[in-house]
Amino acid sequence: MTRTGATAVDERVVHMILPGDVDDPAAPSGGNTYDRRVCRDLPAAGWRVDPRAASGSWPRPDDAARAGLARELAQLPDDSVVLLDGLVACGVPEVIGPEADRLRLAVLIHLPLADETGLDPAVAAELDARERRTLHAVRAVVATSEWAARRLVDHHELPAARVRVARPGADPAPVAAGTDGATGLLCVASVTPRKGQHLLVEALAEIAELPWRCTFVGGLAGAPDYVGQLRRRVDELGLGDRITFTGPRAGAELDAAYAAADLLLLASYAETYGMVVTEALGRGIPVLATDVDGLPEAVGRAADGTVPGILVPPGQPSALAGALRDWLGQPRLRGRLKEAARERRAMLEGWEMTSHSLAGTLERLRHEPRSAR
Repeated sequence: MTRTGATAVDERVVHMILPGDVDDPAAPSGGNTYDRRVCRDLPAAGWRVDPRAASGSWPRPDDAARAGLARELAQLPDDSVVLLDGLVACGVPEVIGPEADRLRLAVLIHLPLADETGLDPAVAAELDARERRTLHAVRAVVATSEWAARRLVDHHELPAARVRVARPGADPAPVAAGTDGATGLLCVASVTPRKGQHLLVEALAEIAELPWRCTFVGGLAGAPDYVGQLRRRVDELGLGDRITFTGPRAGAELDAAYAAADLLLLASYAETYGMVVTEALGRGIPVLATDVDGLPEAVGRAADGTVPGILVPPGQPSALAGALRDWLGQPRLRGRLKEAARERRAMLEGWEMTSHSLAGTLERLRHEPRSAR
């Protein structure tokens, strides 16, 4: 990511502290996509961006990474406006706190740290406590959905006025042609326990007698043990010729995956929003997703109130299998959901609204008296 030099604090410049892998094509994530997009789009909203990638194993960095972040912040002029990715900031309140009075700090939360699936309870509790300390130290918190904003206010007992929402946008895209209108299933998500791909595999096994093919698009490096278990399970179930793991895809390759999809699948245990949901709906593709956290907000409703997809309880392969059986076996249901998805497509906000929301938060931060925190 191109980095520009620091400027005088009276200019509209925001120093963005980002994870070190923000530009790594092998480690795609919704958070990284969001970060890169606002770096690109904020200038059109009147803000110059100074991106600074922080190397380290966030949110639990070693001493060298912690010291590196401290140096980055220390070299910024007094009253600089700084937007930190929560993955970097929330685990190190001992670094953020000492700079909170001197700098105008805001933290962007993509996922509360303790919500990651599979954490040891003691680790989750420690990360949660650290996140609370960080968020109480800074002047503003940016959430990526209304659900996430409410969760942060309630869980961390933050003043509601300090928490702002900047939902991810959706780019215009052609309506997906699909496969045959039913059997082309697609899951776009990093292959990790939180995304629940194992639940989808078990659900697909329950409907093996029906025609379908499922493509899993997403990074395979984040949880190699989980990926290995998943591949072995697919082989045990005899589904290797119907389930494909492509690894990460971007650009034209990702567009092609969406273009061939009839239904998007997302079985996450936790999601503050779910950018792939609006990416699919932006192409008129209905969604089968878990009814968890911010996912219903991302799915939304068509103008007549129809949900453009099916929401099922999290952690239940049988519920996913039942919904898939309905989708594959009921043409009228498919037609209704596709119509709702195309209506929802016309209602989606673009990324310019994301940048406009962020710019408003940064402007308030820029003019806020030091005593306001």
